[in-house]
Amino acid sequence: MIQTPRYYRTDTSHRWIFSYADILTVLLVLFVAISAQGLHKADARTRPAVPPRSAAPVDRRADLRRVQRILERQGLNPRLESRGLVISLPQAVLFPSGEDRVIPSALPVVAEIADAIRGIPNRVTLAGYADAVPIHNRRFRDNWVLSAARGLSLLEILGTRYGIPQERLAVAGYGSNSPRGPNDTADNRALNRRVEIVILNEAAP
Repeated sequence: MIQTPRYYRTDTSHRWIFSYADILTVLLVLFVAISAQGLHKADARTRPAVPPRSAAPVDRRADLRRVQRILERQGLNPRLESRGLVISLPQAVLFPSGEDRVIPSALPVVAEIADAIRGIPNRVTLAGYADAVPIHNRRFRDNWVLSAARGLSLLEILGTRYGIPQERLAVAGYGSNSPRGPNDTADNRALNRRVEIVILNEAAP
């Protein structure tokens, strides 16, 4: 029996499978790339920022030396210490004995100091001191209260009359503590009765 020859042909009905697989590969690579980029951005958002480098500290002592020279030309004798510039005024220059009222003749001196303070941003402490002789009168029960009251009076004048911002000012009362010398003579006790205007070596906030 003669059989009719069969013709063979290559089956191309599944060629689309290879193209589809290529597309899946491309999409997979694209998905991985997008995911990696997203993770990188998320990591950048959560990574702590590097703080900016702070500015160099301002040399406040240069300002204090300039103020020192100005006040020396006005006849005062301020001294530069580690805490700042100290202007020591005897009680007799500022206040009557046993009182906290600034005498009118002291106002020109206070005005010169206020002009110097106004030109710089530093904090200022007004520290009152007394001698060791106890005081007790109708206004002040002891030297602590008197020394603090004198600092407060000076603060009020600097703020209201001469326009120094009161947030820059502070008051301290030391009573008979931290004397400049022994309280054994009238002259030494006079040295211990004083108010120190301390222009601190730091700026106000």
